[in-house]
Amino acid sequence: MPRSKLEVADILRAHGSEYRNRHPLSAEQSQVMRHLVQCRTAALGGHVEHCRTCRYVRIAYNSCRDRHCPKCQAVQRAVWLERRLERLLPVPYFHVVLTLPDLLHPLVLKNPRRLYALLFQAASATLLALARDPRRLGARIGFTMILHTWGQNLLLHPHLHAVVTGGGLSADGKRWIAGRSRFFLPVKVLGRLFRGKFLAGLQQLYQRGELQLHGSVAALAQPGCFQSLLRSLYRRDWIVYAKPPFGGAQQVFRYLGRYTHRVAISNQRLLHLQDGKVVFQYKDYAQGQKRKRMTLAAEEFIRRFLLHVLPKGFVRIRHYGLLASCQVSESLARCRLLLGVPATAASASTPKTWIERVAAWLGRDPSACPHCHQPLQVFPFEPGRQPVIPTLSRTSPSLGKVDSS
Repeated sequence: MPRSKLEVADILRAHGSEYRNRHPLSAEQSQVMRHLVQCRTAALGGHVEHCRTCRYVRIAYNSCRDRHCPKCQAVQRAVWLERRLERLLPVPYFHVVLTLPDLLHPLVLKNPRRLYALLFQAASATLLALARDPRRLGARIGFTMILHTWGQNLLLHPHLHAVVTGGGLSADGKRWIAGRSRFFLPVKVLGRLFRGKFLAGLQQLYQRGELQLHGSVAALAQPGCFQSLLRSLYRRDWIVYAKPPFGGAQQVFRYLGRYTHRVAISNQRLLHLQDGKVVFQYKDYAQGQKRKRMTLAAEEFIRRFLLHVLPKGFVRIRHYGLLASCQVSESLARCRLLLGVPATAASASTPKTWIERVAAWLGRDPSACPHCHQPLQVFPFEPGRQPVIPTLSRTSPSLGKVDSS
């Protein structure tokens, strides 16, 4: 796909004010819009990099670091994946996707914090319980769950990606129980158990009066209407999909990077903004992931983008079972011992600095001049201030090209 110069921030700069005037925003949505518009501009400050030898100058603006920003996820993703690599085991892994049905979408929009938390709770309990069942695997597994709330068309589509070990520890912790090489757990059973646990939790939230029932879901405040919704949801088959296992730990590591720090839409998918219309590419999964173009009014594009702003402080990547933070070191040490993994292979790697990471991406030292490779001087400037180009002496060579990023 050709790289687009259009960014989500450009759409928000052009049409964000109009959208604010016409639609109420939550505090989180308002903050995300402000962060994305300011990202990598003088509003957040930055620094000037200057080479005294060849007079190269580069202006670098600070990032907003908002987790919803398409431009601010690369470093976070790299750091996260390095830490996950230290925890991978030499066993097959499965990719399981658990999805909420569309009947629940209006309720989710009114109660994102509670229902996304319930989604994690029900899905994790489902996987742990079914894997622990002696008739299935009979083991304590480990897995990481990642929340995605969008589909390719930017509409609400809450679902969890789970990367699960293809086996686990026995109840007494003395054996590693391996699963089948091409089969994890029956997806129909997973779907029914997941449905039951989620709806039981939803019923409890309703009975405790912890659900916001207003606007489009105001009718659910009537017990009869709510029970009718539950009956409809129980009659549906909930979608749970288990993809084939990965070939090895390194493939898991690379695969995780596709899901961990995604945002609703990347800048690379944006094609045009003209006459108040946004054109972007998407995959049509009904037609074998065929690439198509979608055109939306800028107002509708912003509305859909903001559907996926998470509640403040909500954790969208969580670990369970053998990978639960409270016991991960002990659990993995036991697993590696039973799997016969050498101690050197299990040892943690030395964390990389940001300079080392950028050097690996760019193939050069970012702290050195790209032309003469001499050390760069750095001159910070405060937010809201314009960068000041270092003054050159009269005997100095003329100023060359100024780079800005």
